[in-house]
Amino acid sequence: MQPLLRVASPSFLWLRLVLPGIAIAAVLALLAKGLASALAGGIGGLPKLPISPVMCAVLLGMLWRNTLGVPRFATDGLEWVMRGLLRTGIALVGLRLTLGGATAIALTALPIAITCICVALLGAAAICRLLGVPPRLAVLLAVGTAVCGCTAVIAVAPAIRARNDETAFAITCVVLFGCVAMLTYPALAAVFFSAAPIYAGVFLGTAIHDTTQVIGAGLIYSQQHAAPVALAAASVAKLLRNLSIVLMVPVAAWFARSRAIFGDETSGPTEGRGRVQLVPLFVIGFVCCVVLRTAGDALTRGSGFAQEWQALTTAGQNASELFLICGMTAVGLSVSFTQMWRIGWRPLASGLLVAILVGVCSLSLTLATQRFMP
Repeated sequence: MQPLLRVASPSFLWLRLVLPGIAIAAVLALLAKGLASALAGGIGGLPKLPISPVMCAVLLGMLWRNTLGVPRFATDGLEWVMRGLLRTGIALVGLRLTLGGATAIALTALPIAITCICVALLGAAAICRLLGVPPRLAVLLAVGTAVCGCTAVIAVAPAIRARNDETAFAITCVVLFGCVAMLTYPALAAVFFSAAPIYAGVFLGTAIHDTTQVIGAGLIYSQQHAAPVALAAASVAKLLRNLSIVLMVPVAAWFARSRAIFGDETSGPTEGRGRVQLVPLFVIGFVCCVVLRTAGDALTRGSGFAQEWQALTTAGQNASELFLICGMTAVGLSVSFTQMWRIGWRPLASGLLVAILVGVCSLSLTLATQRFMP
């Protein structure tokens, strides 16, 4: 009995650490779903407002964080929701796609994604130089906007020997402007791509910073316009950008070693040089879910298990949506307006201008692709 208790005690300790944060995220997610349903039904005689539960979840989380504050005992659980649960939901989005559909979307999105990455890197270099932002911080802002948000910043920071404060500044900018884009770009996509949800998804996937923000925007659009294909397209387009981090890290490391742009500045604590996982596990999980959906559809087509397989994939998609809503609540709870203003106007202005530049580039290229390659 005692050996069993010794094995189980770490699990109980972990549960005690994470349950308060999970409970807060779950309660706010349920409130968000209820609020979205009430607004869509025209509560109290008000006009009907078809607002996505994800948008309500993010806004409720931000409101809670910046009024009541997040208690310290809830931080571990919220971190787990934002890392584990949210990324599991992203991986399960792959159940909405087959390999054929994913390939078709990827071929459409790839030229747009590559162009947006180049525009972000070159634009950030010019804008940050103009505003006098330090070179290392400029690189972190560039890769955070161009590639995959916070993941790219964390991956590149050790390669260029970035200081801790520079990494924190870049992540804060990514969170701030990415969240603004997540809440506003779905409405922009509805204006320009109302009849083409795949292109709406490609625009969201190539214009918004972090993977979680892209998935949130795709879910907002798909819920408000009954277009689940937009979420799938946004996921594929964003994961294409994520894969470029495999090339970005060694290139940044080479520049740092050659001191071609960073000079000799080494003062201040730097990010650790631990092993960096270039391809996140949720990306691998997403691809595995796409393969699983493709194989399952092929094996059960015309058989007696077709309905069971359809029910299983539907359950996976529903679980994905639930995990994403809870995860986006935790994202909202991580946004502190006080920390935003401590950055200073130069990095904030640079991050904003680069974000706008990438958004305009993505929108223009997606519109052109829709017109000439319908």
